[in-house]
Amino acid sequence: MAHLWKRWDAGQSRFGDLVVISFLLVQFLDGVFTYLGVSIWGRGIEANPLVSLAIAAGGLGTGLAAAKLVAIGFGIVLHLRRVHNLVALLTALYIAAAILPWTALFLTH
Repeated sequence: MAHLWKRWDAGQSRFGDLVVISFLLVQFLDGVFTYLGVSIWGRGIEANPLVSLAIAAGGLGTGLAAAKLVAIGFGIVLHLRRVHNLVALLTALYIAAAILPWTALFLTH
């Protein structure tokens, strides 16, 4: 588990740059898919209770944008702290737990 927190002490890290760009892209896709899914099937389709609560509190656009900006902010903080392995893990987790399920849902309905 300690390798997830390994710092890349070199000034510039191509791996870190690629990982944070991937993270931002996945966040954007998740936001678009969530917006479309909630627009089509209602707020109950959103599995993340924090995102669902943000949408309930601020509306679909504002609540979702706020939730995504918080996630992006945390990802960028991790990137700036050079914890690139953890950002890569979070990116993979978002792909597995958000992007793939949304994609499957859109393709089957």
